[in-house]
Order: sequence, then C-alpha cells, then structure tokens
Amino acid sequence: MAAIKITHFEIHDVRFPTSLTGDGSDAMNPNCDYSSAYVSLYTNSTLVGHGMTFTIGRGNDIVCQAIKVVANRLLNKDIEFLFANMGETWDYLVADPQLRWIGPEKGVIHIATGAVNNALWDLYARAREKPLWKLLVDMSPEELVKSATFRYITDAIAPDEALAILKAKDATKKDREAIVRKEGYPAYVTSAGWLGYSDEKIERLTKEAVQAGFNHFKMKVGVDLADDLRRGKLIRSIIDDPRYFPDGYEPHHPDSSALVGKNAGPTGAVLMIDANQVWDVQEAIDYVSSLADIKPWYFRFIEEPTAPDDILGHAAIRRALKPHGIGVATGEHAHNRMVFKQLFQADAIDVCQIDSCRLAGVSEVLSVLFMATKFGVPVCPHAGGVGLCEYTIHLSLIDYIAISGTMERNVLEYVDHLHEHFLYPCSINKKGRYNVPNDPIEGYSIEIHKSSIAEYEWPNGSYWEKTKAV
Repeated sequence: MAAIKITHFEIHDVRFPTSLTGDGSDAMNPNCDYSSAYVSLYTNSTLVGHGMTFTIGRGNDIVCQAIKVVANRLLNKDIEFLFANMGETWDYLVADPQLRWIGPEKGVIHIATGAVNNALWDLYARAREKPLWKLLVDMSPEELVKSATFRYITDAIAPDEALAILKAKDATKKDREAIVRKEGYPAYVTSAGWLGYSDEKIERLTKEAVQAGFNHFKMKVGVDLADDLRRGKLIRSIIDDPRYFPDGYEPHHPDSSALVGKNAGPTGAVLMIDANQVWDVQEAIDYVSSLADIKPWYFRFIEEPTAPDDILGHAAIRRALKPHGIGVATGEHAHNRMVFKQLFQADAIDVCQIDSCRLAGVSEVLSVLFMATKFGVPVCPHAGGVGLCEYTIHLSLIDYIAISGTMERNVLEYVDHLHEHFLYPCSINKKGRYNVPNDPIEGYSIEIHKSSIAEYEWPNGSYWEKTKAV
C-alpha cells in the first residue's frame, strides 16, 4: 500500500460580523468580529484534516500568512510517520530557526502553529475513525506522553512524572468515560454577560440560560464599577430566584452542605467575573475587593485581572483576594506552556484556563494538562470564540478521563454563538452540560461548512460583498 502523504493545503480567512450584535464585547476588546484563520491539510487519499486559530478580525491578515509558512513544513510528509510520535512532530513544527526568530514559541507564529498542529491532530483522528478525545484517551500512557512536548518544562514536570500520573488513572478510564457519556461535562455560560448588551437582553438571556439548566454564569466587568454592580445584581436577581428554574428543580437551603465552599447563592448558582486584562495589579485588588463586600454578590473567581504575562502580579492579586474567598483564573492569553509553568510554580492561579487556539495545538495543551494535574489546579478551558467550544470539549474530556481523573472543580465555558457554521457542532444537554462528541468521522469537530466559508470569507465572501454595496 502506497504511503499517504500531505500534498497541499488551503487557508481561509473567515470573519463573522459579531460586532453588530455586541456579542463578544468586553472591557479590553470592544467591537469584535469573531474570526477563524482556517487551514485544511489535504493528502493523496480522501483524508483531509481541518484546523483553525481564532482572532477578532484584522488579526487574520497576519495569522493566515503565518499559517502558510508553518504548513509548508508538512508538505510531502508521510502521515503515519508524523502520527507515530506527535510530540516529536510538534517539536519539528517549531524548530525552523527562521520562524523561531520571530517567536520563539509565542505571538503570531505560535498561534499559527496551533492551527496547523490542530489540523494534523484532526487528520490523525479521522484516519483512525474516532473523535479526537477518544483517539487520545484510548492511547496507552506511553503513547500519550510521546504525544506531548516537554522542552523547557522538565523543572516542573518530567516525562516520567507525566507517565506516572497517566498510569495511576489508566485502569479506571472506562469508568470515567461511562460517567461523562451519561452525565455530560459541566459547563458555564458567558452568553448573557457581554458588555455590549442592554439590560433587557441580559435579563432575557439569563432567564434562558437558567431554563437551559446552567448554574454557572460569567459576566464581563472592568469598565465602570457602578455599571458592573447594576448588571451583576440583575443577573443575581434571576439566578438566585427558584421561580426561574426549570420544572423539577429542588432549591437548596441557604445552610445546605451542598453550598459550602462553593461561593454559590441560595439556589446553588455561581457568578463568575472576567476583566479581560484591563487592570493594573493594585487596581484589580481594589476593584474586586469592592465588589466582594456587596451582598448578595458571590463569585468563584476573577478571570484575567491583569496582563497575561505578569506571573508575579497574578500571585499578588491571588494573595490579596484570598481572604474574600475569591480565586484567580487566567490562561486564555498565556501564549505557551512556559507561562503556565511559572503560574503553577508561583502559586499564582486557582484555575487554569487553557486556550485551544492560543497554545500551539493539542501537543502543547497536553503538556499544560500534565502540569495542572501535578500542581492540583483545575482546568477550565476558555471557549469564548468561534470554534472554541467545539475544540475544548475534546480537551476537557481528555483531561477528565485520562489525566486528572476529576471534574469536581472543573467547568467548561459555553458561548451560544456561531455553532451553526460547523459540520459537527457541540451541544448542551438539559442539565447545562456538554454532550460527548460521538461521530467517528468528526475528528476535532472543527470542520466549517463550505457554504459558511463562501458567505463569510474575507473580503470577497457573499456577506462582505453585500456590505461593500451599502
């Protein structure tokens, strides 16, 4: 049988006009047009692998060019040779000295590498006729370790330590797979909390989210304290009121053991807040502390309180907010595994928020998951962008089933936007939990409908052509 090789690739700049509706608006990033820098790897067979990274608009101008130079490194490569050691394949993708010089392993070149690595993993899963999460959890511990990269992080976790973590969970993987297939994976909703929404829209979307079974809600903050308090009280007035919950809901007693240590309101609902990097360190401490003193205002953590690369700043914020029972979460803009390593080592975060489009693909994500388990930090992936929900349910399943073995403190972001553009969209069950992707040919679930590409490709898709005529 002739070897299957990667013969060529296609890149598409796909932009959705979310700025028109206020979807995705936050303190640092107003007027976002959620965008996919999308790559398809073709072979001399029927196999095709799809991957993407995420920007909020014009960033695609640069990222798509970077994807081209990274994807060129895979041309004419035997896919089975690449699949045999995906960790070494990842190291090869980032090893070009000309490309490393404009990183190294950060910035545009790194997220472009993520799109290519994700496409290669999608190709691998399709070749084995398994959803991506299933491909990885069915691997032996040795195969899974070989699929990750350990360069620059062996002072935090060595391959033999990762192997020991995986072996400790290996015998019970099937049990956890059965549990999550039955129950779904815990989710929280961001769709009601964007800064660009009117109070009427916030109220309507919050009630819809409660009816859909969610009990974790996230709100964007950081522009105006009084406005944040008003919006927060509006959301709390709904999520703390049993009248808005689905039929059959049984409210908790305020002193119930089910609410102890959960930072939850009287119904068990949790409100989380996200500043999207807008504050300096002391400003973050003062702002969040002032919110914490107002009742009934409960939240589990403050997300991205300051610059994503400021390890010691996050550690200082965490220490200052700990007496209030408020944790610190970050990671969606942590640009590589080394940043996460330092966040763990400095005790700077309570929640690790990996981003499937910021890190350079699945192989680097695995490295962070191994470290998070060793340091005992729950992983709650960022999914507030086009395609990120489709991606991250796979990563959360890999973490729960094969690596950490727990979803007790884990909750995965869900944003109810743009799923209709994917052939294999994620879905939520009646308890506000992600369903497990189950189609053997969906791979990493990121394939976009050709009709959506034709409509929203920049600048000549049919939608954008129509806007030029206005």
